[in-house]
Amino acid sequence: MPELPEVETTKAGITPAALNQTISEIIIRAPKLRWPIPKNIAKNLPGQIVRSIERRAKYLLLNFDTGTLILHLGMSGRLRVLTEATPAQKHDHVDICFTSGSILRYTDPRRFGAILWTPEPALEHKLLVDLGPEPFDAEFTGKFLLERAKNKKIAIKLFIMDSKVVVGVGNIYASEALFAAKIDPRKPAQQVTLDQYNELAKHIKRILKAAIAKGGTTLRDFYTTTGEPGYFSQKLQVYGRDKEPCFICNAPIESVTLGQRNTFFCSNCQS
Repeated sequence: MPELPEVETTKAGITPAALNQTISEIIIRAPKLRWPIPKNIAKNLPGQIVRSIERRAKYLLLNFDTGTLILHLGMSGRLRVLTEATPAQKHDHVDICFTSGSILRYTDPRRFGAILWTPEPALEHKLLVDLGPEPFDAEFTGKFLLERAKNKKIAIKLFIMDSKVVVGVGNIYASEALFAAKIDPRKPAQQVTLDQYNELAKHIKRILKAAIAKGGTTLRDFYTTTGEPGYFSQKLQVYGRDKEPCFICNAPIESVTLGQRNTFFCSNCQS
């Protein structure tokens, strides 16, 4: 599933082709993804200009004078920059076409992504209004995490994956950050110390920035807007390495299920 670095990579990839460009046509081949695609965008968006492109959590926001197109890549979605002459394939569900001749093509085999429209301020949309801070925000610190973790018995990994606590820390990067901070992912959030939270906040920021620099992580579905894989998969320390030796102590990496997600850690290094 695309996480924050993959969405940030997608944003960087589509910006040169879409920013300040005028839409000529919206082609909708599959009217229902996770939710139905608003019918009015095919009628109302042609002639409008993409004024800015933002990322909030795992959402891409294409801002127009009359509102915002909200995109989520879901489990297997991706956006590619193509020419309008490129034939559509089976899972190519939506084309955002520009007068320049380029298109943004949304592909999603599982159809669990979303393309929505809001005429109101995007950050007030029901999907975004209750989200926590971005991990790169100044307010995201160890102290912030400690205060939010008071009386929380939930496992620390699930705590930092809660988008109401902080956005963008998905399964891969939560495992990696906890390993770097030497914290057992099963540990109750209320038992993590301030020093540990300081380390965790630091490593969340560092790992996410490193993943963005490498174009994200490709394990199965994610590819960049040009079709390249994300190369941070070559830097993973624990994720997906069940029973392989830890790079630090040589003990076997272990795997457990937390919140229905595979969690990888070294019980020797993490406590």
